[in-house]
Amino acid sequence: MNREPTGKDERQQTSGVIRTIAILEALSRQRSINLESLAKTTGLPKATLLRFLSTLVSLGYVHRDDSDQYSLTLKMFSVGSRGLEHLDLINLANPIAQNLCDRLGETVHMGVLEEDEAVYVVKKESSFTIRMYSRVGKSIPLYCTAIGKILLSGMDEKELSAYLDRVTLKPFTPNTIKDRQQLAEELERIKIRGWAQDNEEHEMGTLCIGAPIKDYSGSVIAAISVSWPMFRYNEEDEKRNASAILEASKTLSALFGYTEGA
Repeated sequence: MNREPTGKDERQQTSGVIRTIAILEALSRQRSINLESLAKTTGLPKATLLRFLSTLVSLGYVHRDDSDQYSLTLKMFSVGSRGLEHLDLINLANPIAQNLCDRLGETVHMGVLEEDEAVYVVKKESSFTIRMYSRVGKSIPLYCTAIGKILLSGMDEKELSAYLDRVTLKPFTPNTIKDRQQLAEELERIKIRGWAQDNEEHEMGTLCIGAPIKDYSGSVIAAISVSWPMFRYNEEDEKRNASAILEASKTLSALFGYTEGA
């Protein structure tokens, strides 16, 4: 049975995070630095520094050379770079997502790939009392959501095969695709059609339509979707709804330099 974390545990975890950030900030101001100088800069004991630095080195964020000089690695800069990309994406997407929400009257999400899941980074909520429960930062599966299937459709064959080897296609509802071949066929249809649908595949009673956001190279960097409760969704409006979502996705893609047909 797992022990519930105590207040002391939480304080220790918080202290560890603060110390890690202090070390990374100090390293970011130096091309390289030795343990003694880093201890003076951070105010941390050498023994503590060695423990934290050992972990950061093992994770690949810090490099230790033969003369015991420490420096940040490109992996650390890569993390920061991705964060900035997402920040730009969010800032650009917010007004477009709000416009789409106002236009269709339903909840709008934008999600990005995070390991083997999608993560919501933008949400614009429907004004209806009954609406989809979600939040920014929530992770969702790729294979049974509109946003997720869009992100999968942007993968090359090797990336998709590796993903399918890692992930079990667990059924969330009777509509969830559980077969690799069926999913591959669905992704091909999405590429041709330009948009994806989650028809009660992740949650019963909810339908979502999503479309890709592409960058200047044509790579899918995110997806935008609209979610309806089934009782409020009219199949006769599907073409109009998909067209509005595609329009929003193409507007965002253009802001990232994507030119259709180029």
